[in-house]
Amino acid sequence: MTSQTERSLVLVKPDGFRRGLTGEVLRRIEAKGYTLAALAVLTPTREQLAAHYAEHEGKPFYEPLVEFMSSGPIAAVVIEGQGCIPGFRSLAGATNPTDAAPGTIRGDLSRDWGTAVQQNIVHGSDSPESATREIGIWFPNL
Repeated sequence: MTSQTERSLVLVKPDGFRRGLTGEVLRRIEAKGYTLAALAVLTPTREQLAAHYAEHEGKPFYEPLVEFMSSGPIAAVVIEGQGCIPGFRSLAGATNPTDAAPGTIRGDLSRDWGTAVQQNIVHGSDSPESATREIGIWFPNL
């Protein structure tokens, strides 16, 4: 990894995994030119989710989010590449699938579930600091 290369955590959430979209998400990541540095399929523990979503604890959407994210397997992926944090977030599209542009992962593959905005196929780190923290949660030996 060069000094200009960064890492980001990408999670294919339970809705995307359940619908068989992991391969399509990974295809888009690789087509964009990013490298897959680590990949694991797992069902998140409450402890992992509490660490991952610590800044949201106590908010009204916290418990439904943790319940959803622990409802089945996910694919956790570390990607590498120059500008991969903003690049993947652009590739993913707006958080709310209704607002996500066509051509983005959420715009093409996600559905509007009303108040369940957490069911939007993917998560991507929002900053280098978040990426480092999140990668440490999902890949502690990386």
